[in-house]
Amino acid sequence: MNQLQVLFEDNHIIAVNKRPSDIVQGDKTGDTPLSDFVKQYIKEKYNKPGEVFIGTVHRIDRPVSGIVLFAKTSKALARLNQMFQTKEIQKTYWAVVKNKPKNIKGHLIHYLKKNEAKNMSKAYEKETQGALRSELEYELISSSDNYHLLEVKPHTGRHHQIRVQLSSMGCPIKGDLKYGFDRSNKDASIHLHARKVEFIHPVKKEPVLITAPPPNEVLWNEFVKRTESGERR
Repeated sequence: MNQLQVLFEDNHIIAVNKRPSDIVQGDKTGDTPLSDFVKQYIKEKYNKPGEVFIGTVHRIDRPVSGIVLFAKTSKALARLNQMFQTKEIQKTYWAVVKNKPKNIKGHLIHYLKKNEAKNMSKAYEKETQGALRSELEYELISSSDNYHLLEVKPHTGRHHQIRVQLSSMGCPIKGDLKYGFDRSNKDASIHLHARKVEFIHPVKKEPVLITAPPPNEVLWNEFVKRTESGERR
């Protein structure tokens, strides 16, 4: 069985740290989705007979790692869905890029148009027919000899948004061939990680902050060490 890394769990919500190879929901590959592994985990942990309810609240791309939230009750699912729509859930990502951004901090606005056939999005500087306004903030938080770590806060949730917006400013994400990086990572991952999620609990009404460690990999480990030691930029 997939070794789930559970980051947070109560009666209403479960948050797991997705590995880059996992898919959140079933797709044409036929690979077992993360939601099924979560169901199996709950079934075994609580010795539940019959079908286990798990609601998928949001998704992150297959090559991306980090926090994925699931609802354990239909009440929590409905409320979390509503909170995502009303932007009451703040997500923070880490992205490793090769090129240093011109500005240490920035606010990017693009108009993204999805190409279904290629499963890609294209960014436009100005409003374009069929394109959706996409907005994020980024900050350079650490640098190594060859790479730079950006902290990214998306304000919208568009298809491949962080990947295409960072690429558009000349900072493609390490391993992301689709959006301009020169070579792929050996494990087909990209260096984009859903690092933090902050929200008010939909049932208990208490603040929740969940943080996910990045994959155990040389470059990620180097940046974790740098940020923990307070070595910024």
